Amino acid sequence: MKIQQKITPFIWYEKGAEDAVAHYLKVFGGGQVTHTQRWGENSPGVAGSVMVVQFELQGQQMTAFNGGPHFKLTEAFSLMVACEDQAEIDHLWTELPAGGGKPKACGWVEDAWGLSWQIIPKGWFDMIRDPDAARVQRVFQAIWAMEKIDLPALKKAYDGA
Repeated sequence: MKIQQKITPFIWYEKGAEDAVAHYLKVFGGGQVTHTQRWGENSPGVAGSVMVVQFELQGQQMTAFNGGPHFKLTEAFSLMVACEDQAEIDHLWTELPAGGGKPKACGWVEDAWGLSWQIIPKGWFDMIRDPDAARVQRVFQAIWAMEKIDLPALKKAYDGA
């Protein structure tokens, strides 16, 4: 794979990077594995096992690495998904944590490999950039009370209804 973007997420998994990538491709569709590299002899990993999976997900090039237990994924790094509508929010909220992940607060979910995802509506960015500070505050108050984002409730808070 020729790197076409200057900045590419490189995600360190303890193990199961290839399973994580397969899961993401299934959940989102519109992606592909572009390269798989295996550990060689006399390397830190088991010879022949998957070391790196390079892939495209929704047009974004990414790299998944089976690096072992030295580093852990935390919420300090997450992938944000700007969803078109409530149906997409519902789909990702259900499917991303499938197989051992868990929902979190404010639209965040953790997948079974420990990667955090922010599942938000596209309109969120317009809402929080509104020059009306009261609207922005209502939106934040509403989202802080949610686990999965409820887009109609968020719009209602934004409108002050």
